[in-house]
Amino acid sequence: MTAIRSWRDRAVAATVLVVVWMLLWGVFSWAHLIFGVLVAAVVLTVFPLPPVTFAGRLHPIGLLRFAGRFLTDLVTASVQLAVLAFRFGHQPRSAIIRVPLRVPSDLVLTLTGEAVSLIPGSLIVDTDQASTTLYIHVIAVRDREAVERFRREVYETEARIVRAIGSDEEIRMLGAPPPVGKGERR
Repeated sequence: MTAIRSWRDRAVAATVLVVVWMLLWGVFSWAHLIFGVLVAAVVLTVFPLPPVTFAGRLHPIGLLRFAGRFLTDLVTASVQLAVLAFRFGHQPRSAIIRVPLRVPSDLVLTLTGEAVSLIPGSLIVDTDQASTTLYIHVIAVRDREAVERFRREVYETEARIVRAIGSDEEIRMLGAPPPVGKGERR
């Protein structure tokens, strides 16, 4: 690996860590930003993790589409969850949904999991790195159709992320049908 590529991968990892740090705090301030940069530097220096290579490139239009849809989903899910919270006497059903991703990339797995978890009403409970599969707890799932609708939303999120930062090869992988695991039907 060349020094420039190694530096670029570390810069991308640091940027992602800082963005996640800011999203977790939920408030933008210079203090949070500076502390996020410090935390990212410590994490990347102290913890010897295997490098997560960034094989793609930034696509500005894809980034804007992802950001716009993410904000829309965030507001919509917040309103739906608030309505659900004020429905007295109603016991919402929940489910843990297995979603095998189409693009076998640790970065795509992580970013998709983060994006899905940041939307109210869903939470990543486990991941399988070997098969790039997310296991997601979802609230207010009425039936099998709701499960499939949520799974399609995760695939759409994966596609927006790949179209925002993916390589040409990763973008081509989005055309493949989603993987089906044992015991699952389509």
